[in-house]
Amino acid sequence: MNWFKQFAKIMLLTALLLLLWQSAVSLLALPHYMLPSPEAVWQQLLKQHVLLWQHAQITLLEIVLGLTLGFLLGLGSALLLAFSAPVSAFLMPLLVISQAIPVFAIAPLLVLWFGYGMTSKIVMTVLIIYFPVTTACYDGLRNTPHAWLDLARSMRLTPATLLFKVRLPAALPALASGLRIAASVAPIGAVVGEWVGSSQGLGYLMLQANARMQIDLMFSALFVLLIIALSLYFLLDHALRRLIPWASYLR
Repeated sequence: MNWFKQFAKIMLLTALLLLLWQSAVSLLALPHYMLPSPEAVWQQLLKQHVLLWQHAQITLLEIVLGLTLGFLLGLGSALLLAFSAPVSAFLMPLLVISQAIPVFAIAPLLVLWFGYGMTSKIVMTVLIIYFPVTTACYDGLRNTPHAWLDLARSMRLTPATLLFKVRLPAALPALASGLRIAASVAPIGAVVGEWVGSSQGLGYLMLQANARMQIDLMFSALFVLLIIALSLYFLLDHALRRLIPWASYLR
């Protein structure tokens, strides 16, 4: 029933936002090129659904691939940091310093290095989600319940067995939190990469629609991106709740 309550809240909030949107357009008499009405956006969704779906597939693939690679890279980095103290002392400052560089600022370089294809967008997505996944998992690995560690020591487990059999399962709830954050920001990486340089995707479609003053089409593409982001988040959240049933015990 939790998912139904969340869905009901989203639908209620959506209805309220649409009402405010339509009221602003009607009361302020805003021109179409500034803010189209919800009806105009809906008409574009129906009229251009084939075009929107074609570009949405590209963006969705970039998001999923970037999220998967970023998760694997972040998990591997967290395990490496937790397993080796010298490596942790060397890499942690580098990770912190890397966050001082705005990822958006290096987007043109990624396009220059990896081209206008899908690769640069996937790399952009990976860079955005890598740090949240790594830090969340690493914090979870460092905060294993003491009772679990005491039991592991009494059983004389090796450091590797302790890491993979005790500390990693205990860190999965924290890793799940990092994944939820990653799922929320992954679409940003894909779309920003498409804005900088691309020939397909929802970000590319938004730029083209804006240049042609097709603001209703631009809003339609934005709406599709929103649906993708929300669907990805809630599907991932539902899967994580089922795969990590001991998360509530560790809170």
